[in-house]
Amino acid sequence: MRRGLRSKTSLCRLWVAVAVLVTGTIWLWSSSSIVLLGTYRVQDFVVNDLWRTADSNGWRASSAPRTYWLPPPTESESNGYVRVRCNGGLTQQRSAICNAVVVARIMNATLVLPELDTNSYWHDESGFVGIYDVPHFIKTLKYDVRIVMSLPKITAQGKTKKLRAHKMEPPRDAPVTWYRTTALEKIREHGAIYLTPFSHRLAEEIDEPELQRLRCRVNYHALQFKPNIRKTSSDIVNKLRSEGHFMSIHLRFELDMLAYAGCIDIFTPKEQEILLKYREEHFAKKKLVHRERRLIGKCPLTPEEVGLIIRAMGFDNTTRIYLASGELFGGERFMKPFKAMFPRLENHSMVGSGKLDKGLAGSAVDYMVCLLSDIFMPTYDGPSNFANNLMGHRLYSGFRATITPNRKALAPIFMDMDEGHASGYEERIRQVMFSTHFGAPHRRIHPESFYTNSWPECFCQMNARNQADQCPPNNVHDVLESQFHSTGEVSAAASAKR
Repeated sequence: MRRGLRSKTSLCRLWVAVAVLVTGTIWLWSSSSIVLLGTYRVQDFVVNDLWRTADSNGWRASSAPRTYWLPPPTESESNGYVRVRCNGGLTQQRSAICNAVVVARIMNATLVLPELDTNSYWHDESGFVGIYDVPHFIKTLKYDVRIVMSLPKITAQGKTKKLRAHKMEPPRDAPVTWYRTTALEKIREHGAIYLTPFSHRLAEEIDEPELQRLRCRVNYHALQFKPNIRKTSSDIVNKLRSEGHFMSIHLRFELDMLAYAGCIDIFTPKEQEILLKYREEHFAKKKLVHRERRLIGKCPLTPEEVGLIIRAMGFDNTTRIYLASGELFGGERFMKPFKAMFPRLENHSMVGSGKLDKGLAGSAVDYMVCLLSDIFMPTYDGPSNFANNLMGHRLYSGFRATITPNRKALAPIFMDMDEGHASGYEERIRQVMFSTHFGAPHRRIHPESFYTNSWPECFCQMNARNQADQCPPNNVHDVLESQFHSTGEVSAAASAKR
């Protein structure tokens, strides 16, 4: 009996010891400055690592075709002309241009230089030719699609007039089959189709890797801003980098975004009235509760929250920050706490020449500076918006470091702080922030956009085990050039016989 009692007593002592050991380990794990989270450690020196590009694990960007790629049709072989009107902001229109090229390729058609909706939102008439380098665009895509500046003129009943395009509104996120059937039938019938509006009118997930790679060739190679925009952007980057590293932040705390998100409780009654009126005029009617929206991560981060995040990660007040944003809603009172934490704030008006501050050109300058910055941090992301597309471009341009706040995971922390429970908030923020990819390659998982992450379709490995991941041969350009000229010679010979 006593032996059994001693045995039970020893067992209890053993469990107490284990419990103490486990509790102590958990306490050390949670309070230590070397918490392990994924492949990153919550330590100050990690911040220094972020100034460099992320580990590629042997991957590199490659959007060249991996299989036989037919040259685009000649004028006589083309099924007709595709005209599109791209709507939305700079990057939404950029995605639409990529989709337009793919659509023309799908239908074996000729693409008319895309039209940009610059007037309704930007009050800017510059259009495609005022923002992008058109000769470069056409030359870069010569192996993929035939591109013309405008619809041709035709002669009918003795009169010469411009070919009229049949107007169509494609379904949102239309599948490839829609363009190969419905749209193709109309283009053959009329000789030209006009697709408008053309935002999100082609499904992002296409089960044809070569078409996805074509999207990347358009986005990351063909769409090059005009020389004056590139020079202004380069001058700003050089000026910012003359004193060391710099971070860019896309601060999405503007009237339209806040009204869309339905996040209004932090504003004055007058400001709330403005937001509600804007929402009623521009967006579908829907009851939105601020607290609920915030808990699911649908509210843009405030400037102060952005400052708290990067300070908790270990960045100090000497960090140089470039702000890409429109006019911030709510005035200086929202920026004051951020400036107190990080006084070295700049924007393109402060460090640029002032010639390209507005409209699409101003947005293009912001885009390029954010693309070339050492670290980029978006405060709000959504389909085809500025931040999402930039993250994809930075990934493609050498896995440049990106800090992506998880607003849903951060919301309870900031809400506790609002209620006066600030104890341990920096450690809680670090644990959220250091569980991200920081711009490293990772497989795209829904709802992540193709334009945010084109891995693996537009990437390859030199020593890949999987054949699908192998890089194309180094002479792929020569092969495409040979095919292009061969097709041209055959077409010329056929025309001569006619």
